[in-house]
Amino acid sequence: MATTGATSDARPILKWAGGKRQLLPEIRRFYPPAFARYIEPFVGSGAVFLDLHNRGRLEGRPVTLADSNADVIGCYQAVRDRVEDVIAALRALEAGHQRDHAAHFYDVRDRRFNPLRRTQVARGGAGPYPPDLAAMLIYLNRTGYNGLYRLNARGDFNVPLGRYTSPTICDAENLRHVSAALAHPRLRLQAGTFDGVLASAKAGDFIYVDPPYAPVSDTARFTSYTALGFGPAEQERLRDLAVDLAGRGCWVLLSNSTAPEIRRLYAEDRRVRAAGLRAYKVPARRAINSRASARGPVMEYLITNVPRNPTRSLPASGKV
Repeated sequence: MATTGATSDARPILKWAGGKRQLLPEIRRFYPPAFARYIEPFVGSGAVFLDLHNRGRLEGRPVTLADSNADVIGCYQAVRDRVEDVIAALRALEAGHQRDHAAHFYDVRDRRFNPLRRTQVARGGAGPYPPDLAAMLIYLNRTGYNGLYRLNARGDFNVPLGRYTSPTICDAENLRHVSAALAHPRLRLQAGTFDGVLASAKAGDFIYVDPPYAPVSDTARFTSYTALGFGPAEQERLRDLAVDLAGRGCWVLLSNSTAPEIRRLYAEDRRVRAAGLRAYKVPARRAINSRASARGPVMEYLITNVPRNPTRSLPASGKV
């Protein structure tokens, strides 16, 4: 069994807007002491999944990791099934980046990744991505501006080159650790919508939900995570589903911003409170923002029906 801080601990291989590594000390206070399945419908960087894995909390339990972004799931499937091929492709990309980072980045993005991705999407986007496509996604993510994932109207990845002096592109040891975590014998990777993924959730399941955050301002608006977007209607559907899941007897833990619409949906709705869900404000640090001055500490919501660990008292939103 891996233990926290051990050299075999797996860390996220993708940088993701709203990634949860820095928020883990707060999130861990709401891990239920016992649960049946673990389900994560917006897996993103997988920071919470990997933390549970590293702590041995997923041993013997079924796990479902899902995302509406087929690139994420296809990449993880390739890392799980063909990690050595992904590592070899990443090493070649790393060598090219070291020779001429700007020319190499845009050649990979525009002449290699986007055409190959279009071919994959035309086939339905199902199944593991080829190792070279998965490696290119990791490369572009590690070297692109602020680690963003963004598609233009044509469906092409269009994030520009980031301002990194020596980005970590190929961490072979960690890729192998993540591959081993994803090879959990009862783990399923699934591309799909959150409501479809959660339709079969049952009493005793632990569900961590980390959707695209509601923007706290118009300038912070970023909902084009996939072609479908994630706006107010989706946020309300997710709230209704969280209430339903709590009513089924599931353990629910949900992250979101402290935007007014999220406060209205969760902290001020009687149905949410009647379902046993409470909204807690916790400090977080935004690592991905177009303005460096906006990457400091902010408050975010953790919304859950899991009793909090008493080692530290966190304020419920209604009492702030």
